[in-house]
Formats: sequence, structure tokens, C-alpha cells
Amino acid sequence: MASQSQEKSGSSIKAVLFDLDGTLVDTAPDLVAALNLSLAQFNCPQVSLDKMRQVASDGSLALVKAAQPHLNEDKQFELQQGLLRHYTQINGQHSQLFDGISALLAYLDEHAIPYGIVTNKPARFTRPLLDVLGLSISMGTVVSGDSTLFSKPHIAPMLLAAQQIDCPAEQILYLGDAERDLLAADNAGMLGGIAMWGYIGSDATPQNWPSNFTFHSPQDVVELLAQLSS
Repeated sequence: MASQSQEKSGSSIKAVLFDLDGTLVDTAPDLVAALNLSLAQFNCPQVSLDKMRQVASDGSLALVKAAQPHLNEDKQFELQQGLLRHYTQINGQHSQLFDGISALLAYLDEHAIPYGIVTNKPARFTRPLLDVLGLSISMGTVVSGDSTLFSKPHIAPMLLAAQQIDCPAEQILYLGDAERDLLAADNAGMLGGIAMWGYIGSDATPQNWPSNFTFHSPQDVVELLAQLSS
């Protein structure tokens, strides 16, 4: 069930934007597989998906640092570059939509609610992943980490997405699983929704993130939108 954490009303939600990794798509299996290939190349021990899943939203360097925290920065950079090379080859092979996302997207399509993605993932990885998952056509906007000069939590990618779906920022619900996602939504004047099904670590404090809603499943988002339209 969704909980509303602030007084700001969601009654005027006209569009929905998603973070990609950890919110729309479970990409951790691909990322950790690429990490392990790089670790093997440098004769480092493998890591488990369960151990690394919570780091997957934080990018390739964060994954390397979590796997090999004691290596110097140069070695970590080499591991990161290896991860990215392998990820190019396996991007999308093991990724899938989170449970309930297909039904949420179907609801948005059925009710003609525009939606799209704002991610810090570079476009060279974002677009191929969406193609593999069959999502490229349905997205009203796809803003990647290098689509503007700045990435989240800056407002630039958020406002670009709002412009591309022709919707005022204050009428957009943005869903994310990291503090930077909710900061970006807040900075841009959007309604922020925490995707609790995502890669939220045990030491995270989502209750302190600037948000309007907390969703424990994509079905909670459907229920909120249905309630607002009734």
C-alpha cells in the first residue's frame, strides 16, 4: 500500500517518469555478471549477486569499490573499465522488469498517461537495454546520464524529460530507489515516489528522503492512480 509522506497532493498526476536501474528494470544480474568477468580478468575473487544487488543503482565504480574496497584507485579504475567492456556485450541478457511493472505500464497505456525514463545510465547502455526489453517504442522520453550536461540530482535531465512529454513538472510523479532520485524530483518540483522494491540498502534511510509517496510495489502506484481518477 502506498503511503503519502507529505501534504502535497497527488491529485494532479498527469505523467509518470521512472528511474531505470532498480526501479523499472532489475539490471543487477547483468551488472554483477560483467563485474565478475572483470574480476576474473584481474585474478580477483568473484562476488555474489545477493551481496552486490543493493549497490547496483550506484554505478559501475561503486560496484567495483564494493567488490574490491582495498585496491588503489588506479586498479579500481582498470576493473571498472573491464566491467564496462563486458557489460556492453551482455547488457540485457539477464535483466528483466520488476514484478508488477508490466501491469503498471499497461495501466498507463490504457489510460493514455505519458511515461518515460530519467536515468544516470549512459545512453550507450540505456538504449540497447530498452531495445532488448521491447520498451523503446512505448517511452515518451528517455533521458540518459549524458543527455544533458548534468545528471541527477540536478534538475536539467528532469526538466528535459518534462519538456519532451509536454507536461508541467508539478504534474509528474517520479519513481526512484535512491536518494538522488528523490532529490532530483524535489529539485525539479515533481512529486517523488520511493520505489521500495528497488536496490535500497539496509543502511539507507528512505524515510529521510524528500518524497511525497512511498510505494512497496508497482501495484501500489496503479492503486494510487486509479484512486485519483475515480
